[in-house]
Amino acid sequence: MDSKKLIKLLILSITVLAVMVSISGCTTPEGTATPTATATPEPQTLRLATTTSTYDSGLLSVLLPPFEEANNVKIEILSKGSGEAMKLGEAGDVDVLMVHSPAAEKAFMDAGYGWNRTGFMHNDFVIIGPKDDPAGIKGDNATFAFTTLAEKKIEFISRGDNSGTNAKEKTIWSAAGITPDPKSGWYVETGLGMADTLRMAEEKQAYTLSDRSTYLAKQGNMTLAILVEGDSLLANPYSVIAVNQTLHPNAKYDLAKKFMDYVCGAEGQGIIKEYGKPKYGQPLFFPDIIK
Repeated sequence: MDSKKLIKLLILSITVLAVMVSISGCTTPEGTATPTATATPEPQTLRLATTTSTYDSGLLSVLLPPFEEANNVKIEILSKGSGEAMKLGEAGDVDVLMVHSPAAEKAFMDAGYGWNRTGFMHNDFVIIGPKDDPAGIKGDNATFAFTTLAEKKIEFISRGDNSGTNAKEKTIWSAAGITPDPKSGWYVETGLGMADTLRMAEEKQAYTLSDRSTYLAKQGNMTLAILVEGDSLLANPYSVIAVNQTLHPNAKYDLAKKFMDYVCGAEGQGIIKEYGKPKYGQPLFFPDIIK
């Protein structure tokens, strides 16, 4: 075969191949092309330092997931006493706080460590002890109860951990004009969270101060009963606070503020209002913004 025929044959083959490719492309059904996979972005992390009562009571297990899902966020929980939680905020090791120690919160804000402190819910403290109440403190007077325990030297278990609960306990002792001595034998400091302190009080059949929510959440494993409640001195308000991003540039203020808006908004407040009712017959916390 001469070169001219070979060139013509080659051109013809290329033309036929091009037509076949064109036809194949034109007959591909619309929409059947394999879609390009869109990678799900990695969730942002929000560091939350929270008082132990919101964790031990189980509230966070229902309050946090809707926010996490809606905002592609993973909340890293650091469950601490309020004092320790605020130290984490001072150091910039967290983005947002959920605490219940009003005097310490005010000092935290006055020192410039926090932004947008907002009270968003409350419950109360209760004094619990053996059902037969050997100290005879049952009633609605917290100061009388503490005075009686000290006078009779009946064992009292204190958290002793600079938490909001421990701060409230100190307020009651101060109102009673008493400074209990850990070396006295009847006054025992655990340095532990609420759940562990309740366990120790149960083991010793001693008295202690607890937030109502943690007591109700743990009462299935306890024989201790609520003996003193209803005193205005036992009020227990909770706040959320964003960490000052000017002091700590790594603090995620925008995300913290979005979280605060959620817990203070209709959805978060609704969850708080209902939490505990099915299991305990009463809410464990009460919303303060949308009631």
